[in-house]
Amino acid sequence: MTAPTVDRAEPSPMSHREIMEALSGLLLVLFVAMASSTIVSTALPKIIGDLDGTQTQYTWVVTATLLTATASTPIWGKLADLYSKKVLVQASIVIFILGSLIAGFTQNTEQLIAARAFQGLGMGGVQALVQVAIAAMIPPRERGRYNGYLGGVMALATVGGPLLGGLIVDTDALGWRWCFFIGAPFAVLALIVLQKTLHLPVMRRDDVKIDYLGASLIAAGVSVILIWVSFVDGTFAWLSWQTGVMVGGGVLLLALAVWVEARVAEPVVPLPIVRERTTTLAIIGSLAVGMAMFGGSVFLGQYFQIGRGYSPTEAGLLMIPMMAGVLVSSTVAGRLITRSGRIKPYVVAGTITLVAGFSALSFLDHDTPLWYIGTAMAVIGVGVGMSMQNLVLAVQNTVSLKDIGAASSTIAFFRSLGGTIGVSVLGAVLARHVADSMTEQLTALGVPAESASSGAGSLNLSSLPEQIQHVVRIAYGDATGHIFLISAAVAVVGVIAAVAMKPTTLRSTVDLAPERPLVSSSVE
Repeated sequence: MTAPTVDRAEPSPMSHREIMEALSGLLLVLFVAMASSTIVSTALPKIIGDLDGTQTQYTWVVTATLLTATASTPIWGKLADLYSKKVLVQASIVIFILGSLIAGFTQNTEQLIAARAFQGLGMGGVQALVQVAIAAMIPPRERGRYNGYLGGVMALATVGGPLLGGLIVDTDALGWRWCFFIGAPFAVLALIVLQKTLHLPVMRRDDVKIDYLGASLIAAGVSVILIWVSFVDGTFAWLSWQTGVMVGGGVLLLALAVWVEARVAEPVVPLPIVRERTTTLAIIGSLAVGMAMFGGSVFLGQYFQIGRGYSPTEAGLLMIPMMAGVLVSSTVAGRLITRSGRIKPYVVAGTITLVAGFSALSFLDHDTPLWYIGTAMAVIGVGVGMSMQNLVLAVQNTVSLKDIGAASSTIAFFRSLGGTIGVSVLGAVLARHVADSMTEQLTALGVPAESASSGAGSLNLSSLPEQIQHVVRIAYGDATGHIFLISAAVAVVGVIAAVAMKPTTLRSTVDLAPERPLVSSSVE
């Protein structure tokens, strides 16, 4: 006896009011998740200084969050194709809230890194599932208009986060721990709103198995390589047995992950989707944009505070041009895409703009005029706003509704991976340049090499003599330009990928043309 099948019809379109009501909760939780990262971008120098942390630990507070978010993203996406999207969004919010509270109570950098890693599990779910939920409600052709709202919220979080983080750190009655506590009540509010407004189709399939082995291998392989990046040329040499073991082990783990993904019934990163031309090129572009989005906010905040001596609040204000560029370009490009149905021209223009912005910042040093820095940051923001969400949209346009979770999370996965690798690599390069610069300057001043090493390792400038503080600021200010030169080179790869993308017109339906059904669906 064969199981009954249900004809799959195009889901009834939601009205604009219904979409906006559902979006209210989704955008609120996305704002909270993104703001939790950007709050830290300006507060982190103060946090690491108070906890007597090092530049390597500074980098890993950010990298740990991105790494767990990256590793969990494809699992969240696959689960969204199989189970209730609404319940999964709510579960990711709960994890995020718990991680935020734990981070706020940490007593040292090791605890903070672990707490941020746990928080990243929830952030990965929020960032992937918001995209999945929007794709399940809105056809690609209309999604450009709503992507403007998405871009606006992301820009607001990225502008407001650094400002809020700076104010919290500079307010004695609060302190840096409130950078983690403050998002919890808003996340709870988002839970309540989503319970009332979010109603999505639930795709139910029998005998489903989640590929936890593949996800674990991916996470382990990436982790090993990133740990190697953090310590190579410092703790051990490029050509050493440690390098051979870590690089070889990381590559082997990733190769095993690909082997597993090619053979399991429900891979977390479906290789047929990845091999599709548009998806492959969008992945390459997302890696570049990920480095732009995360690397820029993390290291510019540190540059303004340590390299230029501004307060956290002032550093947040100085980062407004980048976020204003994201807000304006994402809104304008989204509406133009909805009107024309064409997406490739905007992605190409966005990636070219990224190269221009990063190239301008590669000339950064400790006394570069602020108007020049602000202009270059605005250009980078325009590039991110035109390319980031539209790369996701390009992939969503090529897959059916039943695969929208896997496709969306795959792009989010590689974008987060780009950010994770970018922060780790750029942080390692920055630490190396700072150490070399400080050693050279302090040696010229007749200061012993031991003082140079201790000064380079600590970000607690108040504990250093005034002369060494001055040397540290010059070292950080001058070294930051080098990491943006690397970013510019990576962004060129994004341009090549965007140019190679096939021109397509966005479809006007939520799903592709009907096909023989494999699932039955209901609505929550």
